[in-house]
Amino acid sequence: MLKYTILILFGLSFLSAKITPASYRTELYLNLLKNKRVGVIVNHSSTIGKTHLIDFLVQKRIRIKKIFAPEHGFRGNSDAGLKIKNSIDKKTNIPIISLYGKKKKPNAKDLKNIDILLFDIQDVGVRFYTYLSTLHYILEAGAKYNIPIILLDRPNPNAHYIDGEVLDLRYKSFIGLDPVPVVYGMTIGEYAKMLNGEGWIGKKKANLKIIPIANYTHQSFYSLPIKPSPNLPNDKAIALYPSLAFFEGTVFSAGRGTQQQFQIYGNPKYKDKSFKFIPRSRVGAKNPKFKNRVCYGVNLNRKTLKNIRLKKKIDLSYLIDAYKKYPNKKNFFLKNKFIDKLSGSNILRKQISQGLNESKIRTTWQNGLKKFKKIRKKYLIYR
Repeated sequence: MLKYTILILFGLSFLSAKITPASYRTELYLNLLKNKRVGVIVNHSSTIGKTHLIDFLVQKRIRIKKIFAPEHGFRGNSDAGLKIKNSIDKKTNIPIISLYGKKKKPNAKDLKNIDILLFDIQDVGVRFYTYLSTLHYILEAGAKYNIPIILLDRPNPNAHYIDGEVLDLRYKSFIGLDPVPVVYGMTIGEYAKMLNGEGWIGKKKANLKIIPIANYTHQSFYSLPIKPSPNLPNDKAIALYPSLAFFEGTVFSAGRGTQQQFQIYGNPKYKDKSFKFIPRSRVGAKNPKFKNRVCYGVNLNRKTLKNIRLKKKIDLSYLIDAYKKYPNKKNFFLKNKFIDKLSGSNILRKQISQGLNESKIRTTWQNGLKKFKKIRKKYLIYR
């Protein structure tokens, strides 16, 4: 029986069927796993209610041979960028193979005696979120070693718009492998179909089956019940992430080491002193930028989630503001040019340095976005 949620819009109430992630729809995939040796790609977000998918499958006597863990690890509490080691899940004694360390894709040894792969990880709809690269490599491995893949789809909290520069493949890295914009407006299942269909994982396609979300559209608002990674603690941080993550390539903090990650930004030398914060060592951010130093900057918590979502675009005003109010412009971008990997090329860095306004910068994205939207349209599962 379908559950219903009462929604209030413009003072009118109406009934709407509850959005149901694919992991909950066990009748659509459990039989496909029975009598199979299963490899599972999951993290802390892979749940059915309060039960982890691994625990549920073990209870149902599904033969899980290996767990493959992405960035932040199987339990999701490791720092961003921290290499994860192979280990054993203490609760189930199932081997855990790290896909975020020296090795980022499974090899023939890892996949030996695996009949089928099951993928279930929460995405946030942003190109530089590394779970997309893990998905890319899983599809590539499935195609190479002839192992079918079942993907349990999940709602994307940033699926309601498409924006940003399309990645120039000369700048591809683990935070961007595919020629898509920063915000691509697809669920992770639709994205997997695109990777497969466009040949971005290679000439050979993966044997891919998507288990869809029930009662979902791209315009649906879905509040994530579990934070998708340690530094995205709430809906507002997730909504601001596409705009504020550019600060990771600059001398500014985006709030790591505080309790307002990706909801504030600042630097000890920011000219406006009206707001300040101090990054501290915390779970998921043991050594944050400007650890134990006073930073001055901007608090975006005054903005409502509704207004952030209604904009339906990346907001470059924060990056432009920080650049203008930082005294040493030559040192604003980190020397490693990490900003180029985040933005998708060296263009945004040059545009900010040249003082271009947001409107002019956005016009340079439009041709790429137009071409991408045509590609995207072929792989949509939801309205």
